[in-house]
Amino acid sequence: MVVINKSTIKSCLILLIFTGILFTSCTSDVPVSEPEVIPSIQLTLTPTATATNEPSLTPTQIPSATITPMATQTPYIFGPGGFPPDINPLTGLKVDDPQIFQRRPVTIKVSNFPREGRPHAGLSAADIVFDYSIGEGTNRFLAIYYSQDAPLVGPIRSGRLVDAQLVRLYAGILGYAGADPTLVDPTLQDSLGIRAIPKSDATCPGLCDHGFPSVFSVFADTKQFSDYAINVVGTGNNQYNLDGMVFNPQLPDGGNPGDQISVLFNYYNRAGWQYDQNTGTYLRWIEIVDADNNIKMIPLVDRNNNQQLGFNNLVILFANYNEYAPTLHSIDIWNNPDGKPAILFRDGKKFDIFWKTPDTDLPIQFFQPDGSPIPFKPGNSWIVIVGDSSSVIEGDTGQWNVTFSIP
Repeated sequence: MVVINKSTIKSCLILLIFTGILFTSCTSDVPVSEPEVIPSIQLTLTPTATATNEPSLTPTQIPSATITPMATQTPYIFGPGGFPPDINPLTGLKVDDPQIFQRRPVTIKVSNFPREGRPHAGLSAADIVFDYSIGEGTNRFLAIYYSQDAPLVGPIRSGRLVDAQLVRLYAGILGYAGADPTLVDPTLQDSLGIRAIPKSDATCPGLCDHGFPSVFSVFADTKQFSDYAINVVGTGNNQYNLDGMVFNPQLPDGGNPGDQISVLFNYYNRAGWQYDQNTGTYLRWIEIVDADNNIKMIPLVDRNNNQQLGFNNLVILFANYNEYAPTLHSIDIWNNPDGKPAILFRDGKKFDIFWKTPDTDLPIQFFQPDGSPIPFKPGNSWIVIVGDSSSVIEGDTGQWNVTFSIP
């Protein structure tokens, strides 16, 4: 982890967020010569619901769907244990019907590349989204659904080695579109057993192939998938221990300004987050690339409701990546009882924190430097897993650039 503040920014040849970054750590996923410095990119900071001036990237065969918005935040402090029966331990929010917790969390693999599969479906309904590199400059998401369901989630792609750890930590069932048969799928099956459920003819309507090009064709209905796992596979319909997180609507003491964040996995793969005071969330932006390889940032919407993604908490989590091949990695998430660095962004503030996994079957825990739990804002969380050597650079006050790197 490399952190550079604004006092040293001039010596780094790295410009302000979304305007250009010296990029040396990953290979491009686009077969063109890369200039040394990313060209200037203008980000419109007034969020809009859709990128109305851009051509649609949604395949026309995808059915439309609607979802229920995330519940409003509770004014109480909860966690790290002893959650009331109607409080979601992954968000700190109250649910109308606690019976929804009588199941395992549903975890779904969602593709981010190729871009033609965007915008994604169902991410706004997730309690937690994990975001990590899968090699060659690309990334993939693992979305967790516990307090509410989404009728359409995807497009779904293959599983990765780290999913075996993440899904175990959250007592989940995994929906995915197959995996490498020599190493990844055996690892998933060994770690998760019957809870690793790849797409098959039997899984529809839980996991369904809609029949157009396969990299964009598989989608989940989380309620149907959960029912299939319980009633057919036999994964259980009990409530499982998900203790570990702490939620408090009041900001903790300290912290630094943190209202704009850039995350670069690759020259052509970048995410932007802008804190929005009206909603109290970080709004998500994503790159598009035209035929001349010009990059532009646009709002990332959920195709289910056409609304820009907004998350209450954004976490940058530093972990060790082990590279076996360009698109085959393991990430060390388990066996971290002593703590590793992380950064929490909430309410326009940045907090340097630590994360731990003292158990293979309990959620990740987050702590302040003094060892006390760090309170998340009640609501949903987006967690980006970057390599230990990734850099964090402050431009103007409150503007942070994260560049992914592994040794």
